[in-house]
Order: sequence, then C-alpha cells, then structure tokens
Amino acid sequence: MKLYSFVLFCLFQASLSGVDSYRVYLGSYTRTSGEGITLCELNATNGELKKLRVFPGIKNPSFLAIHPSERFLYACHETGMTDGKKGGAVSSFSIDPETGNLTKLNQSLTRGEGPCHLTLDPKGKSLFVANYGGGSVISFPIAKDGRIGKSGAFFQHVGSSVDPRRQKGPHAHSINSDPSGRRVYSADLGLDQVLVYKLLPRGKLVADDPPFVKTTPGGGPRHLSFHPSGKFAYLNLEMTSEISVFKHDPDSGKLERIQTVSTLPAKYGGNNSTAEIRVHPSGKFVYCSNRGHDSVVVFAIDPKFGLLSYVEHQPSGGKTPRNFCLDPSGSFLLTANQNSNDVHVFKVDRKTGKLEPTGSSVGTPRPVCVRFVAKP
Repeated sequence: MKLYSFVLFCLFQASLSGVDSYRVYLGSYTRTSGEGITLCELNATNGELKKLRVFPGIKNPSFLAIHPSERFLYACHETGMTDGKKGGAVSSFSIDPETGNLTKLNQSLTRGEGPCHLTLDPKGKSLFVANYGGGSVISFPIAKDGRIGKSGAFFQHVGSSVDPRRQKGPHAHSINSDPSGRRVYSADLGLDQVLVYKLLPRGKLVADDPPFVKTTPGGGPRHLSFHPSGKFAYLNLEMTSEISVFKHDPDSGKLERIQTVSTLPAKYGGNNSTAEIRVHPSGKFVYCSNRGHDSVVVFAIDPKFGLLSYVEHQPSGGKTPRNFCLDPSGSFLLTANQNSNDVHVFKVDRKTGKLEPTGSSVGTPRPVCVRFVAKP
C-alpha cells in the first residue's frame, strides 16, 4: 500500500510540474580553486537528486539568481576585495540549454564589501545586489544578451540599532522586487529597517516616500518573501528567530506589520538564528530555516488576512541550513546545510504544507544557495 501511494504521489507531482527534471545550481563558500558552483539534477517525479559537475574557479559564489528566461545565471562573489579593489563583485553566466554548463559573460564591482544577496525584477531587466559588509545596495541594467550593464544606482545605508555587537552600522542583508516590479525592498540587519526604493527604467532606483519601515528593535531583518498576490510580505528576523508578517499595499508600496511569531519550539533553549524564508508558490504556506535548531519551520497562511498559524518543525537533514528553495511547482524543498556539507530533498504535502524526507541527498562543500532551472 505504501509503495502504491508513493507511485501515485510521484505521478501527481510530475503532472503538476509539467517537467521531468530540474537542473539545480548550488552556490557555496569556496576554499580552493577547484570549488565553485555545483550543478545537480532533480528528478521531478520521485525527488531523486544527483550531483553532475562543478564549475570551478568561481570565488565565493554565495548567492545565485536565475533570469526569468532561464538562459542566464547571476552570482555574487562575497568577498572584501576584487582584483585589488575594495569590495565584492557580481558575475553573469550564460546557461547552455543542452548541458546546463555555465559560460561567464562579464563581471561588475558592487562597490561594497561582502555582497551576500541578489535578485532580478520579474521581467529580468534589472539586477539588485545587497552588500552586507558595506551596508549598501546597488542596481544594474541587464542587456538582452544577459550581460550586466553599468550601475544604475548605488545607495549607502546609514545608521545603527540597539545591539552593540552586530548593529553598530548598516548591514544590507537582502534586496527583493515586489511581484509587480514597481518597487525594491532591502532588509538591513544593522538598522532594523526595510528600506524601500522605486524602480525606474535602466535599473535606476530612487528612495520611496516613506523611505523605510522599522522592524522589531534588535531583531536583525534578513530576508523578505512576498505572497504571490502581492498583498502580504514575510520577513525573517535573524537575531531573534522570528517572522514578521506585513500587509503590503501594491499601489503605495506601504508595509504595515500585523503579526510576529517565533520560529522555534517553545521549550528550545539553545542558540539559533534564522536564515531563509520562502512563500510556497500556491501562497498557502511559509517556510523558514533555523540555524542551531537545524530545522525548517512550516506555517499555514490565512488566505484573507495573511496571518500565520504553526504547522510543524522538520529537521533539515544536516547542520546549519543557511538556505533552501522550493522547486517551481512547489512539490519539493531542498535544504542547503552549510556546516554538514550536504543538500537534502523533502517532498511537500500540498494540502498541509508538511515536509517529508525523500532520503535523497548529495554532498558538496559549504552549500549556501539553491536555484532551479527546468530541464528542456
């Protein structure tokens, strides 16, 4: 009976995704020239993950972004110096549709140290990068051939917050476009703020009015994930292991906090920090990773009000789940466990949001980002 049920599940997943397999690109922290971006393949029917090859010589490609056309990949190089100049860099790569191989197109400096996060607008015309060490954000236009153009805007964040150890200055930790592509939001851990920018043509940004929304003092905002409807946004607070829910006005761009919940079990007393947060493609669930508790917490979303209700904690399969990602169909979730050097696959129950280990995993050095491309 269990085998029969699993076969039915696999057939259902395949019908949802419309593809047989995904290419999976893994960003990482590198220590040798032989490390870089790893390519895997995920079977969209049964969730089996296979490691295919490594594209070496790419220094600290910690965070990756895939162009909406799936023809290009972008990687930030989380470093303090690039070619003798202070600051990190971002690179563009073409994706071979037949093999999935990466070919470098060009590279640009981010004008700030430690670029740790990057995304594109929904149309793939602009690229945004957050410099954690430099406490700044930068934007670039993207050419039709996938290359990164001359910087459209650069903003140096200014200020501090209540924690004397981690919030003496700004630390831009992420930058995301809203679903409409009209605005860009940067969560700054050092300021306890989400800064808001209007997106103009050619990758230009201007500060919105108001220019930011305050978050919980000492919370350390890290990543932001929008609901597919654009009506809600979910922000994980790294330092206090919480998620804040915001009502989002797509027209004005205004964020209004309406709920904050813990990502940890009530009796957990160990150290922890949150890392990644993702809304399920269906808009029904939110997932957030805990580093320390080494789990992914699952919440259900109230469809009318956007509020969260607890579903479960699922062990991440390893240590320090710095990142995870759902495949485009929402059928599988992959965790990147930085300190145990592995990536694990979980199947998603689309009715409850619960995660179940598939038993499939791959080993790879210090994985910190997971991204999908549908295999033709």
